[in-house]
Amino acid sequence: MSDLARVCVVTGGSVGIGLAVCKKFAQEGYQVVNLDIQTPQERCDTVTHLTCDVTSQTQVQSAIEKIRDQHGRIDALVSNAGIHVSATIEQTDEALLDKVFSINVKGAYFAVRAVLPIMKAQQQGAIVLMSSDQALVGKRHSFAYNLSKASLASMAKTTALDYAPYHIRANAVCPGTIETPLFHNAIDRYVASSGADKQAVVQEEADQQPLGRLGTPEEVAELVYFLASDKAGFITGSLYSIDGGYTAQ
Repeated sequence: MSDLARVCVVTGGSVGIGLAVCKKFAQEGYQVVNLDIQTPQERCDTVTHLTCDVTSQTQVQSAIEKIRDQHGRIDALVSNAGIHVSATIEQTDEALLDKVFSINVKGAYFAVRAVLPIMKAQQQGAIVLMSSDQALVGKRHSFAYNLSKASLASMAKTTALDYAPYHIRANAVCPGTIETPLFHNAIDRYVASSGADKQAVVQEEADQQPLGRLGTPEEVAELVYFLASDKAGFITGSLYSIDGGYTAQ
């Protein structure tokens, strides 16, 4: 297909990493469509926001069909929508487990399943799933989140194998500790329950990274864009860490 007016769909693109991804693809000349239940924190002329609850297969399918009808193509899908919870398995009841999986895993499943027929017809496409360093290592008090992110890593691998004959690539990005609203929300919850000093907790998190700092959403967006680009044309079924060296320890 022509390189002109490429289209990227991002789920959960209103804040944090998702917002940085939207901005990066827009800067590179893509028409970007953000599927998110939240209103974007920032406006961009080449990013369209469609209000969409990724836990609803009907809403996701409808949004993807609308994008197809308007643009005639979808070149890249970045499945980024997700939530974080801190809890052990005993602290995770069925309702909480269902909530995490509905957004983190089923949301990705709905989006990937909806774009695949379009990409198959095009005989090309790139899918990037936002996994986590927790697909590679375990962390305490993170049962459901860890489980969901490991599932996304598996989804990237199986999708890559099944759809390679259609020239569709699928990879997963595995961020470590990135300074996002999601990160600060988690820290705020911990501080509220423990009485700890927030600044000290944030510094402790930074000190745990071999590079001695937190990552930025923009750094993750650069990796996501690379994996979706033609420069990564021989990369599929891979998990890419961007964690300041955390999982190398």
